[in-house]
Amino acid sequence: MNYFKELKVWQKAIDLVTDTYLKSMTFPKEEIYGLTSQIRRSAVSVPSNIAEGCGRKSNKDFSNFLGIALGSAFEFETQLIICKNIDYINAIDFQKLEEEVHYIQNMIIKLQSTL
Repeated sequence: MNYFKELKVWQKAIDLVTDTYLKSMTFPKEEIYGLTSQIRRSAVSVPSNIAEGCGRKSNKDFSNFLGIALGSAFEFETQLIICKNIDYINAIDFQKLEEEVHYIQNMIIKLQSTL
């Protein structure tokens, strides 16, 4: 599968990256190499691994990359909880991002099950 841009899960993951960058712009400057960097990298990893998996020649390889994307989505969720706990994001933003990542996690699991 070479048309990763057509996958709804990839599109949703791109939206998550965009939202994450916008929300993390308000994080304290001293976090630029800490939590800000970590949450951005885990968010970027989700659509990146979906895209890379699409470029592979077998469903087995694609499934492996979906597994990596799923792991990154769970990593993102963990970092999101930390951001909420230390008041870097408010409850409304937390809920929106949490719903987004749960939706993406479920989509990845369903896509994996079809391979």
